[in-house]
Amino acid sequence: MARSAPSNVIARNRKARHDYAIESTLEAGIALEGWEVKSLRDGRLQLRDSFATVRDGEIWLLGAHITPLPTVSTHVTAHPLRDRKLLLKRDEISRLTGAVERRGYTLIALDMHWTRSRAKVLLAMARGRKQHDKRAADRNRDWERERARLLRAR
Repeated sequence: MARSAPSNVIARNRKARHDYAIESTLEAGIALEGWEVKSLRDGRLQLRDSFATVRDGEIWLLGAHITPLPTVSTHVTAHPLRDRKLLLKRDEISRLTGAVERRGYTLIALDMHWTRSRAKVLLAMARGRKQHDKRAADRNRDWERERARLLRAR
């Protein structure tokens, strides 16, 4: 289910691919308030510690920090770290629930982007990497980069 990264990305979780081994990805809608949409259009989003969890048969995004705009948040009590509901179909929710509860996967947010003027979250089913796995992945990535450079030099 791999797909290319959209060009209209709001924010990316760059640390996620380093800390986790990603098995598959899924695009989900997100329920937002008005001030949050305005802040996203201004690029005020941080996904570093964000993840999704299953609660009462629904998927919720936790840890995504949306900084409120000073002009918008004068009439609204803005909570930048509130839990946000992800909008998925019932069969997608049951598949993700099974992966998280029975197979031990973690749901992490890889990025948030605009798709036809709607904010979407790219979720990944992933397993955490150990420190030695991270070093091996770095070594492999460096070797592939070096090999590509050597092949270009020919």
